[in-house]
Amino acid sequence: MKQRWLAGMGLSAALFLGFAAVYMLQGRIDSERQAIHEERDELLLRSPSLVKKMSLEYAPLVAAIYWTRAVQYYGEKTYEHDRNLETLWPLLDITTTLDPQLLAAYRFGAIFLSEAPPRGAGRPDLAVRLLERGLQENPDQWRLYQDLGNVYYFDAKDYPNAARAFMDGSKNPAAPIWMKTMAAKIAAEGESPEMSYFLWQDVYQTTTDPAIKKNAGSHLRMLKVDLDVKAINAMSDEYEKHTGRRPARMSELVQAGLLNEIPPDSEGYPYVLGEGGKARLNPNSPLVKEKSLDKK
Repeated sequence: MKQRWLAGMGLSAALFLGFAAVYMLQGRIDSERQAIHEERDELLLRSPSLVKKMSLEYAPLVAAIYWTRAVQYYGEKTYEHDRNLETLWPLLDITTTLDPQLLAAYRFGAIFLSEAPPRGAGRPDLAVRLLERGLQENPDQWRLYQDLGNVYYFDAKDYPNAARAFMDGSKNPAAPIWMKTMAAKIAAEGESPEMSYFLWQDVYQTTTDPAIKKNAGSHLRMLKVDLDVKAINAMSDEYEKHTGRRPARMSELVQAGLLNEIPPDSEGYPYVLGEGGKARLNPNSPLVKEKSLDKK
């Protein structure tokens, strides 16, 4: 009986070790297969001309697939707050090589590339390169000039080139008059919250991409804070002229007739006055956290 029990235990141990060995072997095979797949994928990603040759007459369809992949890649990375977006440019490079008329890839791809982490890749230089390619292929698209101006204005902080891009785009008969106005204002003033708000509002109102709309909405909320704070501080300056001191509370501006009521932010939290009578967000407002992330 004892011998049979020992034999059974030995067989069970052998089976367990066998299954373990098979499991480890399968894991290694899967790992090797994935590595080979990624290596091939990377090779294709870095070779736009090769992909175009392989696509033949199906190039626009393959471009749409790569564009969808770029959007998914960007969405996943930003959702996970992953700052490594190195594959974004190769995906956009292939997409626009396969279909030079795919305007969405230039317009939205430039935003993905130019925005600072964690919202984007932090590569305005590549965004400029992408949009210049788009303009070379689609010179009649004034919106691409606007996008180029936005990249120079918001991300590169290159105001002369931003003004030049808006001015070049304004020469298109289809372009709105504000393109020329923006060119003149940027050339004269550089950056201002009023201009920034106008530009992001246009992006918000014209985009059909949910991720871009969400991003533009976040920028608009932060810029609205800047504009509100600027207006309140101007009233505090006026209060000081008449009283000889800075206001300590928002209610003093109301009592002085400079405000009808204490203004709230976009989340409904009233602004407060901080040190030196300077306006700031209510500490309880959820925008405080969003503002700190925006500065980073």
